[in-house]
Amino acid sequence: MNNYVEKLYGLFLEQRKISTDSRNISSGDIFFALKGDSFNGNVFALDALKQGAKLSVVDDLALKDKEGCFYVPNVLLALQQLANYHRKQLQIPVIGITGSNGKTTTKELLACVLQKKFRVFATKGNLNNHIGVPLSVLSITNDVEVAIIEMGANSIGEIELLASIAEPSYGIITNIGNAHLKGFGSFEGVKQAKGELYGNIAAKRGIVFANIGNPVLAEMIKHHGLLCNTLTYDTGYFNATAQISGDLPFLEVSLTVPQTGMAITIHTSLVGAYNLENVLAAVRVGLYFNVDIDKIRSALEGYKPSNSRSQLLKTKRNTVIVDAYNANPTSMEAALRNFGKLTCSKKVAILGEMLELGDYSDTEHQRILSVAQSLGCDEIILVGEGFKGHHAPNNIYFNHVDECVTYVRENPIIGAYILVKGSRGVHLEKVVELL
Repeated sequence: MNNYVEKLYGLFLEQRKISTDSRNISSGDIFFALKGDSFNGNVFALDALKQGAKLSVVDDLALKDKEGCFYVPNVLLALQQLANYHRKQLQIPVIGITGSNGKTTTKELLACVLQKKFRVFATKGNLNNHIGVPLSVLSITNDVEVAIIEMGANSIGEIELLASIAEPSYGIITNIGNAHLKGFGSFEGVKQAKGELYGNIAAKRGIVFANIGNPVLAEMIKHHGLLCNTLTYDTGYFNATAQISGDLPFLEVSLTVPQTGMAITIHTSLVGAYNLENVLAAVRVGLYFNVDIDKIRSALEGYKPSNSRSQLLKTKRNTVIVDAYNANPTSMEAALRNFGKLTCSKKVAILGEMLELGDYSDTEHQRILSVAQSLGCDEIILVGEGFKGHHAPNNIYFNHVDECVTYVRENPIIGAYILVKGSRGVHLEKVVELL
């Protein structure tokens, strides 16, 4: 560990306030002058000081001797090292979560459950990358008893980096799917990348919670030799069943608590049977940490999805399932097949393209369109270049979301169940406003 990290940590402890955006400085902040492809935070280091920052951490030699500037060889590395130094001071369980789908929902469900017994910190929003994870770790205060850190990645080696910063003592991979194939190269690349979490925790003799009902995860567990460090679960472990019932397609989960034989039903506000694995993960972890089962049920029933994740909206015109925070072939197919099971008089699917698929894009968009067409939707609206050339005559295609917005405004959809699913970069939320 470089000597400057200990000194920087001492300064951090004075107020525990960090900023990476010079436009949002508050008094006493430590400003980290990060660099990117189109910006250089060093340029704004002195401005940050004028706005009230206590310190600007810089890696521009021209600023080395400027008052208020703290020079380091690499600002990003310094931020990551500072976060890891802070982590080493924390004597608490840290749960790391990654996966192709469901990691944010699982994180939020876990937080709700564990908050019934502990003071919990959980990653805010999507701060799950090489910058977000260190910022999350540095946000853990001394009164926190359990921390949950979400880790995202789109290339091999990133999860290992994030795990080396957060040093999770427990880990969950929600599932493995065809996501970020452009960066991972293949499905095997996805497995390798996500499996870095298992490897990191195994090296520290930590514990993995694993859904061995998922054959890919079961195979990965054996590969990493973690059987003695793994707490397993699946639908059989809980004798669990999932159903969608009632006027609104919310998930109900019936299960039996293995330790007591107590049977319970959890009435969630989650849309989609594919959320069963996320619910079971939260129950398994909650029971391990000795949260009372009635409190676990209360927590899960009280969770309300937001931010376009498995979210159901009742508008004046329609019932809308919004699952447009992100999309990949695995999550897209699951959402569509769940939508296909709903019984209603009129169904409309509004699908945005799936980004970051690289050479797999054409094949996967055609496959997903075939799935959508098999469901008997009254209308399928496609948005984005990924679907270009794959749409059929009975579908409507738009190159850009703004064109779709114009169409929906001029041709209102009324009295329908509508699925809105696509990658975040497509901005389908613009269409949701008109439904």
